[in-house]
Amino acid sequence: MSLGHKLQQESSPENAVVEANKPTLNSVKTVSIRNAQVDDIAQLVELENASFQSDRLSQRRFMHWLKATDSHRVFMVATHDDNVLGYGLVIMRKGTRLARLYSIAVSTSAQGMGVGKKLLLALEQQTLEQDKLFMRLEVATNNTGAIKLYESLGYRTFGTYANYYQGSIDALRMQKPIRQSLSLQTLPEYPWYQQTTEFTCGPSSLMMAMANLNAELDMSQSLELDIWRQATTIFMTSGHGGCHPIGLALAAHSLGFEVTAYVNTKAPLFIDGVRSEHKKYIMQAVDRQFLQQAKAQGIKIIYTDPDVKALHKGLSKGAAVISLISTYQLDGKKIPHWVTVTHIDEDCLYLHDPDPDDLHPQPMDCQHIPIAREDFFSMSAFGKSKLRTALLITKK
Repeated sequence: MSLGHKLQQESSPENAVVEANKPTLNSVKTVSIRNAQVDDIAQLVELENASFQSDRLSQRRFMHWLKATDSHRVFMVATHDDNVLGYGLVIMRKGTRLARLYSIAVSTSAQGMGVGKKLLLALEQQTLEQDKLFMRLEVATNNTGAIKLYESLGYRTFGTYANYYQGSIDALRMQKPIRQSLSLQTLPEYPWYQQTTEFTCGPSSLMMAMANLNAELDMSQSLELDIWRQATTIFMTSGHGGCHPIGLALAAHSLGFEVTAYVNTKAPLFIDGVRSEHKKYIMQAVDRQFLQQAKAQGIKIIYTDPDVKALHKGLSKGAAVISLISTYQLDGKKIPHWVTVTHIDEDCLYLHDPDPDDLHPQPMDCQHIPIAREDFFSMSAFGKSKLRTALLITKK
């Protein structure tokens, strides 16, 4: 099934629909919230089939999430007298402080009793204990009862998906900062672009940054590939070459932007782990050419770590920022990856990632991803040499 908050047959304040054969409650106080168990499978499937017209979780998928580790999901049920009256499933993006309400359903026998609210608050609390900062969800625009419930619990709309649900119904995208000490965040408007190849994260991140400064910039595959040709290192440890920070700076400069490059080393970049002497020679030659061209164009290079303070200062002065990270904390792979920094506050940096993955294929999963400040320092170091590099882009 597609990742998402599923459309239900009817709207209700508990975002639920379902089985009339369950005993009617007298009070939500008699409802218990606990972690889902394998013994709940039959009732979960029954509730799911009664709740949703399409995109139903199968018994196999329920079992998959039951067996998943706590670091990947929070899965809870609401029960009364051994009857499962509702369930909620939250999935979490590895390496970030972001969680997503994947699915929630409550039986008709529990409607109007506050079970949905009690269940969602329990999901949030357990998600918070997994060090996640934000919960996101989608809800049908015609599900006014559910929208009111979410708003009453502190969720705020930050976007929409057109024709998201069956019947061409739009979805609201909502988010809540679930750490109680955080004030509600107002997400900035920021363009997002999905890279069209596995090796063009750099051009895609740069295009998002430039488009944020100039709304007339056309974020297209043509421009994406043009920038890659200008900025590529030719080789990488395997596959196509990635993008050199100075190469990206030169590409932005040629498009009418001023760029300040932060690089924490003067050594040739990305040659850690490259065994072929021929590849090393070419990459070193490309590195020298980029530096010579940058000097000729007057591009400023600062040889120091691009720490959060420097990036925050740049954003506060109206610059756009892109940064290199290692994907290890996201997918367990040690791959250099460019992202766009959209916002920084006292707790987090927010990233636009141009590359959706299989578990997080929706654009919303890749936008304004919160990364705790203390996590970003390790995430932004790549390779044995701990390369850290970022670009601050401004209009000329």
